[in-house]
Amino acid sequence: MNTLVRGQKLPIFSGSGLPHNMLAAQIARQAKTLKSDDQFAVIFGAMGITSEEANFFMNEFRKTGSLNRAAIFLNLSSDPSMERIILPRVALTTAEYLAYEREYHVLVILTDMTNYCESLREISSAREEVPGRRGFPGYMYTDLSTIYERAGKIRGKNGSITQIPILTMPGDDITNPIPDLTGYITEGQIVMSRDLQRKGIYPPVDVLPSLSRLMNQGIGKGSTREDHRGVADQLYSAYANGKDLRSLSAIVGEESLSASDRSYLKFADEFEKRYVNQGLYEDRSIEDTFNLSYELLSELPKGEMKRLKKDFIEKYGKWK
Repeated sequence: MNTLVRGQKLPIFSGSGLPHNMLAAQIARQAKTLKSDDQFAVIFGAMGITSEEANFFMNEFRKTGSLNRAAIFLNLSSDPSMERIILPRVALTTAEYLAYEREYHVLVILTDMTNYCESLREISSAREEVPGRRGFPGYMYTDLSTIYERAGKIRGKNGSITQIPILTMPGDDITNPIPDLTGYITEGQIVMSRDLQRKGIYPPVDVLPSLSRLMNQGIGKGSTREDHRGVADQLYSAYANGKDLRSLSAIVGEESLSASDRSYLKFADEFEKRYVNQGLYEDRSIEDTFNLSYELLSELPKGEMKRLKKDFIEKYGKWK
């Protein structure tokens, strides 16, 4: 629903206590390119993490054998702040060498950018620079752009750098300068939800505020499947409708809703339990995801499928 395109920078907006580290390890473990003969590597940079988190990441990489194709840079919370500022630049220099000298397709995962920004604020304060919004330095936008803008492709080179920065929003506040400036520089965001985590859904990705601005360049016939855009739009629309009705049913009661409305309400629950919910070691293919999408949509009236072409409904649909 929010396809990551080669050369894109797509951050994950998380919160304190949400399983973003588990998700980062899962992405690093399961990431692959469409063609199996492509040279592929993962660069993993962690800033300001605890020793326990560092051990978790190393054990995950060792256990699954993904250490063979990964370069890992770790900065612990006990390490100097200056190292935290240097780490993403060292990681991206390694990525640029692999991508543009050795023609690898490189996925760079950086966690946690909030720790990076707080170190930037700490160093700026020590240098007695004029503070900007919430005490962060006024040049933080420029500084972050020197990291995020190092993703992409170069004409004439086969390699590419794709970036997934992960940040924890202080106080779950998306208007905080860190997620706010990150959102300006990057091409979309994946937002994690505390409500979904309380329901026991992993990864607790909130589909509605999530967005990938380059999605259309990486989907469709020849890349994923011809009906990809229509299926994603239909799922988004149905889930948004279901969530609105969930709020309404809390006020007027489910019995007051029409049969069609109740089917959307059921769809929203099933969508979270079966589509968003994915096991830590479950590696769901794109084809399986399409099949599951049509299975869930088939519970809704066929006439409501306004965002899917009739040809695709006839070809792939599961309506009786």
